[in-house]
Amino acid sequence: MNFPLNTSLWNNVSVWCGVFAWLLAQFIKLFTFMLRENRFDFAFLFRFGGMPSSHTAACAAAAVSVGIRCGFGSAAFCALFGLLMTIMIDAQGVRHEAGEQAKLLNRIADEFYASRKLPRERLVEFLGHTRWEVFCGLILGVALAYAIHAALPAAAAP
Repeated sequence: MNFPLNTSLWNNVSVWCGVFAWLLAQFIKLFTFMLRENRFDFAFLFRFGGMPSSHTAACAAAAVSVGIRCGFGSAAFCALFGLLMTIMIDAQGVRHEAGEQAKLLNRIADEFYASRKLPRERLVEFLGHTRWEVFCGLILGVALAYAIHAALPAAAAP
């Protein structure tokens, strides 16, 4: 199936605000990882967790962009605001706790397998976010949406 590039999705500034916020957050994570570890790991761009929350940044940027375009009292903004709250709660709650449980299970498994000389796979521990990482993602998304709309005032029209 052929998708034309001039459809409204490709020209929707709110979509691009979300995409750019996600990319910027992921590159910030990669850059801080490179400074901390003194090595480059391209796969780090696609990992969950870390500072800032890219999910929060993307959803915040899209929600604020829709708020600027359609009004902060619009049904579209309210729906995205609800989604943003869900993402933020999930990132710092459920996924963070899943990561903590993975750390504990990995320690238990390390002790078990070390005594039996068996190979094992480790669980992914880096899943969620702290409140600070979620907050920074929120600030990044909001700031980026306002910056894009300030740079492209014609994009603010619905």
